[in-house]
Amino acid sequence: MAAKDFIVAIELGSSKMTGIAGKKNPDGSINVLAVIKEDSSSFIRKGVIYNIDKTALCITGIVNKLEAQLKARITQVYVGVGGQSIRSVKNVISRDLPSDTKVTQDLVIDLMDNNRNWVYSDQEILDVAVQEYKVDSQAQIDPVGIQCNHIEGNFLNILQRKSFYKVLNKCFETAEINVAEMYLAPLALADSVLTEAEKRSGCALVDIGADTTTISVFSKNILRYLAVIPLGGNNITKDITSLQMEECEAEKMKLKYGSAFTENNEIDDTLKLSIDADRQVESRKFIEIVESRMEEIIENVWCQIPAEYCDKLLGGIILTGGGANLKNTEKAFCNHTRIDKIRTAKFVTHTITSSNSEINAKNGMMNTLLGLLAKGDINCAGEDIDPDDLFNNTKPTASTLAEARAKNPRKQSEIPTGVILTEAEKQAAEEEERKKKEEEERIANEKKAEEERLREEERKKNSKINKLLNWAKVMGKRMMEEE
Repeated sequence: MAAKDFIVAIELGSSKMTGIAGKKNPDGSINVLAVIKEDSSSFIRKGVIYNIDKTALCITGIVNKLEAQLKARITQVYVGVGGQSIRSVKNVISRDLPSDTKVTQDLVIDLMDNNRNWVYSDQEILDVAVQEYKVDSQAQIDPVGIQCNHIEGNFLNILQRKSFYKVLNKCFETAEINVAEMYLAPLALADSVLTEAEKRSGCALVDIGADTTTISVFSKNILRYLAVIPLGGNNITKDITSLQMEECEAEKMKLKYGSAFTENNEIDDTLKLSIDADRQVESRKFIEIVESRMEEIIENVWCQIPAEYCDKLLGGIILTGGGANLKNTEKAFCNHTRIDKIRTAKFVTHTITSSNSEINAKNGMMNTLLGLLAKGDINCAGEDIDPDDLFNNTKPTASTLAEARAKNPRKQSEIPTGVILTEAEKQAAEEEERKKKEEEERIANEKKAEEERLREEERKKNSKINKLLNWAKVMGKRMMEEE
């Protein structure tokens, strides 16, 4: 029987592209209905798409396989956005106000809009995390209703290369797959694995993937910093290949023998690890290769965390992703960061029911995808697929809500943190902004013309009065002379 109500999410990873379909229950739990995974290493590297056609073909293949399992068409999908070129930049928008001006919601929205329209060279604002507002000398989360003479809006802008955003949208356009919503993958992940206490007290979420590692810093329930470094679990695997073996063999050795940290007195210098039937490697040499690369990853992660938060991570460091499964990773992080409170998020906080072995493994590798699935709120189910109709290739149309969002884009103040405008919404927003500017220019020109007309009338009026006064002076002088 075909599913009638489900959410579909796709994560574009560096090593694999994964699609998932699930049904949300009234109690908040999720039933996973289908999972499809495809290799993406030949066209996505470090989270960046290098081949549009191959990516689009992979997306189409995943959607078709999901439809076959669900026995229903998929009308749209949720997409996670990540990658090496994502970074965060702080920005401040300030206003000087007349004495004792009361801050209004319109003023706050104006500050947000001005920040959103900030221009960066070759970079595009994907999302904005409002930090706080400085009202005169006081920091406020919600400044509306407070009287002040000066206000500053502090924002954390999440940037991505313009080319990446265009390529990503082009892939789904080429695949003819409708995008219900795009989410910033690190924030979807954070919402699914972090507790409220960790976000409030201050923590760093470290997602160690195949090619990249993402660092997200939270404090007082606000995202304070986001960065992606081009180092991941595959770097360890590639280092092991220096022992003259294929990557697949190196990966197996890493999973079997690898450890992020080993006490020196625990290393057996006489122990040999088998590479294959004919070759072996010294245990110490293997351990040094793995530890050296892991140490580099940890040091780069620690350098990314802003100095102002390094001693304020009361919630500790939370590790997740496939790379965090390496033995003694928590111990290695503790040794290098001197932070004792470290935990590994093996699974999301949502209640998940699934028959899929990779999800039930609870090894952190599916956390981002499950986080994206949990974010979905639009039904992605379309018409049932007739198994007897082999030529039924009718493309589904987008949902009414998705179409409405494209035609009437949401205001910046209405967009939740973590949500990225789709290409259709962005174009509609740009068109709306263009019309708004044209209308403002028209009104300004009309006002200018009216002011010019009034000035001309005043000039003419003054000219007539001056002529009359001059005439009166001449006549008065003549009369005095005659007398």
